[in-house]
Amino acid sequence: MDASLARLGYARSRLRRHSAEAGEGAVPPLDAPDAAWVLFAGDRVVLTREPASALLNPDVAARVPALAVPVFLGRLDGGRLDGRPVFAAAIEPAAADDLADGPAHHSLDLRSLAAEGAVAADELGLLATAKSLLAWHARNGFCAHCGTPSLPAAGGFRRDCPACGTHHFPRTDPVVIMLVRRGDTCLLGRAPRFKEGMYSCLAGFLEPGETVEDAVRRETREEAGIRVGAVRYLASQPWPFPASLMLGCVGEALDDAITIDPTELADARWFPRAEVAQMIAGAHPAGLSVPPPMAIAHLLMRAFVDGVA
Repeated sequence: MDASLARLGYARSRLRRHSAEAGEGAVPPLDAPDAAWVLFAGDRVVLTREPASALLNPDVAARVPALAVPVFLGRLDGGRLDGRPVFAAAIEPAAADDLADGPAHHSLDLRSLAAEGAVAADELGLLATAKSLLAWHARNGFCAHCGTPSLPAAGGFRRDCPACGTHHFPRTDPVVIMLVRRGDTCLLGRAPRFKEGMYSCLAGFLEPGETVEDAVRRETREEAGIRVGAVRYLASQPWPFPASLMLGCVGEALDDAITIDPTELADARWFPRAEVAQMIAGAHPAGLSVPPPMAIAHLLMRAFVDGVA
C-alpha cells in the first residue's frame, strides 16, 4: 500500500501554499529574481530537459507573454530551493512550441507527465495546484452575484467583484471512486471512452447535500444496479482536469446481479482477486488491463489484491 501511495500522481507537493488569508502583502513581485515559474499551454507544461523539471527560471517566463495575470502558488519547501517563490501562468500554445523548439526545453501534457514520471513526484502536486487555479481563473471572469467582471486578488487565490464587493474563491469538485467488493471478487467497469480491454473502478461526482458514503452507494446503483452497504475511505488524489479531488473508497456489495447504465458503462463484471492481479501485472490471458499506477483506481485495485481493501 505504501509503495502504491508513493506512485500516486499529483498527490505529493513541495509547496508551502499561499492562500487568500495570507493577503497581498505576502505576494512577492512578479520580477523577483529568485522566482520559479510554471507555464501551461492548455494541458501542456513547459519543461526543462536537464534537469527534468517544470520549474523554470524567470528569464524563460519573460520570453513569452502570459494570457492573464499570473498566480502566486507559494514557496518551495525544503532542499536547495527552499523559500523560492513560485508563479504559474497560462500561455499560448504557439509560445510553448517556440520554447520547445530549442534544445533546452520541451513540453508534455499533464497526464503523460505523471504517467511517465517525467519530473520529480513532488512537482506533480505543485502542477495540480497551478493547473486548477489557472483553469478556475479562465472560467470565472465574472461575478456570480451581479455579473460584473471580477479581478484577481490575494495572488490569484481569490477573485473580487469591484461592484458588489463579493469575494469568490477557487472550487474543488469532489469525486467518489470506489472499489466495490463481494467476498473475493470486485466490481470493475469499462466506460465507452476507455481504450479497448481496460477496466477500472466506478466513479462519479458528489452531489449537493450528499455524504461520501451515500455518493458511493448512489453511483454504484445508478451505473451497475448493485446495492452497497458499508463504505470506508481509503485514500484521495487531486485530479487537475481541471480541478477535482478523487475520494477513494471501498464498498461492500449487498447483491451481485449487474444491470449497467449503457450511457455510463460499456461493460461491468465481477473479477476474482487472482484475475485482477493478472491485469495489474500485464499478464491477463485476454489482454485486459487497468489504469496506470499514477491513478487512484490502480491503488484501489492493488489494495484489493493485497488484501488491504
